[in-house]
Amino acid sequence: MTKPYRLVVLISGSGTNLQAILDACAPRLEGEPPSLPAEIALVISNNPDAYGITRAEEAGVPVKVMPFPGGSPRGATREQRDSYDTQVAYEASLVGADLVVLAGWNLILGSNLLSHHTVINLHPAKPGAFPGLGAIGRAYEAWQRGEVSSGGVMVHYVPDEGVDSGPVIAWEEIVFEPGEDLASYEQRVHKVEHRILVEAIRSVLSGQN
Repeated sequence: MTKPYRLVVLISGSGTNLQAILDACAPRLEGEPPSLPAEIALVISNNPDAYGITRAEEAGVPVKVMPFPGGSPRGATREQRDSYDTQVAYEASLVGADLVVLAGWNLILGSNLLSHHTVINLHPAKPGAFPGLGAIGRAYEAWQRGEVSSGGVMVHYVPDEGVDSGPVIAWEEIVFEPGEDLASYEQRVHKVEHRILVEAIRSVLSGQN
């Protein structure tokens, strides 16, 4: 029997996208293979209070809590950033990661990790739009101002330190609905995120992307 691919998932928050991966890796029915031929070998969180830690622990997945020294990379030296990336790369290597998935991870990673592992990232916007944090709210505000008619979700490779700018693996447009509030739009975004992230992981692991 072929061994499942090994994933390392990096999180910073509630872990709803982590949960989508956990669900996809679990057998659907007795005797049926999971929809994603992989297992999460390790979850790394830079936030010790992230609820995603609880999700991982309840699923029996090992967790490594790795807060950035001082709590934030703002003002950190290049040496401090490189050292942190090296530690993350080491933990991923230790469990034999086939793929590193950023699922709500809020730190920029550098070459000390990216040169050793294939890394993909989920971003709740269309390619080239609203890079960085708060993309859902920023897209919604732009729609309110009449600047855009749609938002979206994308999954992309992370080849360098560019912010949400790597080669796109998959993306989907989400057209704003007349009169909808931010909570409704955010809910629709998360629903697409959960599906498209699993599809993108499957595509990368199968060599289609």
